[in-house]
Amino acid sequence: MPYEERAREAAAWAREHGFRPAARDERRVCLVLIDVQNTFCTPGFELVVEGAVDDNRRLCEFVYANLGLITQIVATLDTHQAFQIFHAAFLVDGDRRHPEPYTLVSAADVEAGRWRVSDEACETLGIEPEYARRHLERYARTLEAGGKFALTVWPYHALLGGIGHALVSAVEEAIFFHGAARSSQADFQIKGRHPLTEHYSALGPEVTTGPDGTTLVEKNRALVEKLRSFDAVVVAGQAKSHCVAWTLEDLLREAPDIAERLYLLEDCTSPVAGTGLVDFTAEADAAFERFAAAGAHVVRSTDPVLAWPGILGAAKARA
Repeated sequence: MPYEERAREAAAWAREHGFRPAARDERRVCLVLIDVQNTFCTPGFELVVEGAVDDNRRLCEFVYANLGLITQIVATLDTHQAFQIFHAAFLVDGDRRHPEPYTLVSAADVEAGRWRVSDEACETLGIEPEYARRHLERYARTLEAGGKFALTVWPYHALLGGIGHALVSAVEEAIFFHGAARSSQADFQIKGRHPLTEHYSALGPEVTTGPDGTTLVEKNRALVEKLRSFDAVVVAGQAKSHCVAWTLEDLLREAPDIAERLYLLEDCTSPVAGTGLVDFTAEADAAFERFAAAGAHVVRSTDPVLAWPGILGAAKARA
């Protein structure tokens, strides 16, 4: 992307339309973009969500149409390496064969010895095999007890340093243009690097402690408090059934008071579906119904923002 050219264009656009620096906004609006990365959004990559291309076209149009209303953009980045608990290199069966992508690993499978942590994973991560065994057993049980999805072996994806990890180019360009036009520094939130836990939600891992009770990753309470400080929080990204839904679940659990200031762009997010192996459309729709019942607003990017329910009173309510 020609950053210098875009910066000049953004500055000219700001002058033409009389934009003030975002720090002076009376109504502070945060746009949260969940994992809008090539690995999930660009055809040919590892875990592409069907519908993501059109979602991101609408998302870019939304950003440009509302440059003067969006105070700050927060973008999360799913961030992985090869040896992580949900990648094939981490696990082997009794014949030392790695699992195929989309294999479901149950607690019963682990306890029966069908799957174990590979010797190579233990060596490269510096963990003792006995600790690895106890961690994997407890991890699978904890996931099942939480009522979410079983431990799933995902294709290698969002690998740090690779192009799959990068934001979709058009979205990254829109974020940069917004920052230059509004004098607003985008906030990029890295998640998912710890090898022993999954991190669907931007606000915290699925399992927070190891088998001995030691903390793996803390909840991102700083991000919760940051979002609470805004008059309106608009959420989009991928996938509706996984990282978007679980981020919203965590946010509403940690800060239920934010519900009436929460706006979900239903036409800028899609569920994991259409792979022929899994379809989480029903789960995604049910999650959004729960969020709406809690007070969140399900809206469309093409609707005028100032016509969204409650948006005009947001600044007054937070004053």
